[in-house]
Amino acid sequence: QFSLLHKEENAHDNALWSCAWGRDTAPAEEAATEPKEDNPFDFDKKEHPPKDFIVSGGLDDIVKVWDLQEDHTLKLRHQLKAHALGVVSVAVTSDGQTIASSSLDSTLCLWDARSGEKKHMLNFGPVDLWTVGFSPCNKYVISGLNDGKISMYSVETGKPEQTLDAQNGKYTLSIAYSPDGKYIASGAIDGIITIFDVAAGKVAQTLEGHAMPVRSLCFSPNSQMLLTGSDDGHMKLYDVAHSDVVGTLSGHASWVLCVSFSGDGKHFASSSSDRSVKVWDTSERKCLHTFAEHTDQVWGVRYSPGNDKVVSAAEDKSLNIYYCPPNAIV
Repeated sequence: QFSLLHKEENAHDNALWSCAWGRDTAPAEEAATEPKEDNPFDFDKKEHPPKDFIVSGGLDDIVKVWDLQEDHTLKLRHQLKAHALGVVSVAVTSDGQTIASSSLDSTLCLWDARSGEKKHMLNFGPVDLWTVGFSPCNKYVISGLNDGKISMYSVETGKPEQTLDAQNGKYTLSIAYSPDGKYIASGAIDGIITIFDVAAGKVAQTLEGHAMPVRSLCFSPNSQMLLTGSDDGHMKLYDVAHSDVVGTLSGHASWVLCVSFSGDGKHFASSSSDRSVKVWDTSERKCLHTFAEHTDQVWGVRYSPGNDKVVSAAEDKSLNIYYCPPNAIV
């Protein structure tokens, strides 16, 4: 059954604006210790289960890293301080090693997830940046800027690698990297969605489907579909290859602030300023469940790497974790 597993009240001292899951595939304590008297003939060595953690950012300028305990409670691992204003977006590499955060102070920070150490701080000057994301290979971090450009930086060096320009001069509110590494999609304040061909470094398609800002978008795990959420209260599913709208989903009573696919692509989650989190069936395009556990608008929602949990971050200072059965159907 769909259920609320844990509510971390007052996770930050102020509104939460963003959240992300991380999965550390080689947990630190095992990685750090030398094996005692290792028996080379012991073929039953246990693989260590991956450790899941959650990253949150908000109006209090702080990025927090939380370890998910076995009883689904959260234990604070790090408080990362470097930003001078609110943290609007956080992301984690697929190997769980690096965290990116962007802030209203026009900086992007890269952090070591294990040690909490700041690796790089990129300053964009007077330019606003909003969403951050990582390439599927974890080598690059991308960010959308207020002039319609998307900048790509090396995670290792912090140096600029590439700039993609939509040439529309419109504020980029949301970005997503396709899991196959071929495309970057961006959603603008005027509702236009641009899909860039990364290798060619140019615009591949422009999608018009929303009349209001597109605050969130994400690719399906097979990179064939793009899901968008907008202030018009709707979500749209696009067939990337043919630029067709294959579905429009309505159900939220207000702005759709964030969308996130499950790792198998069967479900996706959405959050809204109507204070709810919804879980949807992708193929049926129907809502499976509505969580109404927040008391204010829900800025961030993310599916867990294990496909069975969702985290949400809201204006009410709470970080909520839900159980979402991976086999749920309409």
